[in-house]
Amino acid sequence: MCGIAGVMNLRGNAVERAEISRLTNLVAHRGPFGEGIWFNEKRDLAFGHRRLAIIDPGEGGYQPMVSADGRHVIVYNGEIYNFLELRRELEAQGAVFRSQSDTEVILAAWRTWQEGMLLRFNGMWALAIYDTKTEELFLARDRFGIKPLLYAMTSERLVFASEQRALARSGLINVSLDVGVARRLLVDAFGIEGSERTLCREVRRLQAGHCMWLRRGRLEIRRWWRTVDHLPAIPAAEAERVERFREIFQDAVALRMRSDVPIGTCLSGGFDSSAVICTMAAHEKAGMGPRDSTSWRHAFVATFPGASNDERPMAEEAAAWADVAPIFLEIGRADALTELDQILEDNDDVYIGLPSAAWLIYRELRRHNVTVSLDGHGADELMGAYFQDGQSGAFRLRNAAAAFGSNSALAKRGIDLLRTLMIRRKGHYFLRGGLRDIPPVLPLVGDDDVLPPDWGALNRRLYRMFHSTVLPTILRNFDRLSMAHGIEVRMPFMDWRLVTYTMALPDASKSSNGYTKVIARQAMANLMPESIRIGRRKVGFNSPMPEWLNGPLAEWTASLLDQRVPAFAEMVDEQRLRVTVGHLIASKRWDWESVGRIWPYLNLKWTLARFA
Repeated sequence: MCGIAGVMNLRGNAVERAEISRLTNLVAHRGPFGEGIWFNEKRDLAFGHRRLAIIDPGEGGYQPMVSADGRHVIVYNGEIYNFLELRRELEAQGAVFRSQSDTEVILAAWRTWQEGMLLRFNGMWALAIYDTKTEELFLARDRFGIKPLLYAMTSERLVFASEQRALARSGLINVSLDVGVARRLLVDAFGIEGSERTLCREVRRLQAGHCMWLRRGRLEIRRWWRTVDHLPAIPAAEAERVERFREIFQDAVALRMRSDVPIGTCLSGGFDSSAVICTMAAHEKAGMGPRDSTSWRHAFVATFPGASNDERPMAEEAAAWADVAPIFLEIGRADALTELDQILEDNDDVYIGLPSAAWLIYRELRRHNVTVSLDGHGADELMGAYFQDGQSGAFRLRNAAAAFGSNSALAKRGIDLLRTLMIRRKGHYFLRGGLRDIPPVLPLVGDDDVLPPDWGALNRRLYRMFHSTVLPTILRNFDRLSMAHGIEVRMPFMDWRLVTYTMALPDASKSSNGYTKVIARQAMANLMPESIRIGRRKVGFNSPMPEWLNGPLAEWTASLLDQRVPAFAEMVDEQRLRVTVGHLIASKRWDWESVGRIWPYLNLKWTLARFA
């Protein structure tokens, strides 16, 4: 896990060391354990790397890494969890290794299988490989976009890096605001990350499951992974389905315990994180495998005393089951303003809330020298957790809308228009212009995938949430917030085998009789606390935003709205926004819905003030 960067000049002029050093330094927080820079012979290409040492933390894992024959060079961010199995396979074909790192396994895999290696990898990655013989550059991103890869292409150069802000501040490209993206964010904050566009007009996102070649100055991008093309056969008997889920999930956790440094978990007390830590404990009892970290009993719990989203009792119960002594981090009203600007800066985009809780808990891991965390991300979007007590009607309505609009651009636009009308009716729409000026929906990865005709409404909705909208945004947030402190986050529920298997299951295996994640709950029977396994309470891992905006954030919010930011004023009716926010502050009527709709305006204004 690291920060990566690269510059390739297209007119043959040399890349200056100061240019690649500056770009690499802008992602230094992602890799605090070392820096590496490599130039090709012509010096028109440079790779930069900041290292977070997890596998083979000694000199053997240094990057950029050159193959033994000197032909291929790699710079890479991520982990290939099945690298030991791939290494044995490659050694049987004659490969010789000089290190114990997964990076060298990728180089050997490239030499043997070229692009075909991607389908063999179980992991998360953003990588670039340069062929010194053909002078071709290959870049690729993992199946579901867990690790980021941003780039900018001009007539003079290709520049890439792990974060948008690194490119924007590198001085290597001109930067301007993409107004269409900014306006779209204010209507749908989950409708951007799955696209190729970003807030910076010149910066593009290599989408999840995509790869690209730079050959003779031409950029070629293609999609190498579609989940729907890899759905496995499902056992007919329910007991066999449950057993298969259990086997895959347990192996997914075991693979992600491979580490040469201590590992831990962020434990919220909900089903997902509790299932992870209890399965980690079960794996130790069953017998640890090669390269598994024996220093894994580190559970970090963010608690919110007096807030509506505090789950400390459940976290304590899960930790006790796993025989782990948790480390608690209390987050209270005073933390609303703690490192606020830095947190917004590190998140590197616009979201529906202030992600202080995640930023603070990952900082706590760093303070305890635990640099790897196995977390429960992806389970909600995979198995339908966005169903809460009292919301069964709304849940079914959203599923029906998703099924109706899944194969029609016109239907999607109509649904988007209806949603915008609802936002307007509730007084949460502040963009200038009428309904004709509603920003168009952006093309998102997975939007055009042809889904099985027998899929139900829930499966169709989850497929889009997982690949196109909600999950890509959450993955971006947790990548930036964890890597701000040099913490690697691993996600067992996003093992590609578990994803394809679960996607292939019918709706009833995910939501039935008032429960979501049905298959996972069945699979975890007798393997975790029963009260958590069958609990229906769903609490997101969020800062207590209503309480904060009704209190300590009120003055900050008012001050922000008083700032003059021309780019924001051109898009937003600030007078109406001030009146609405002023009423919410005065009456202390902030709730989760108003936060989710209005905070993106505040976040965007803060961002544009810094952008300018």
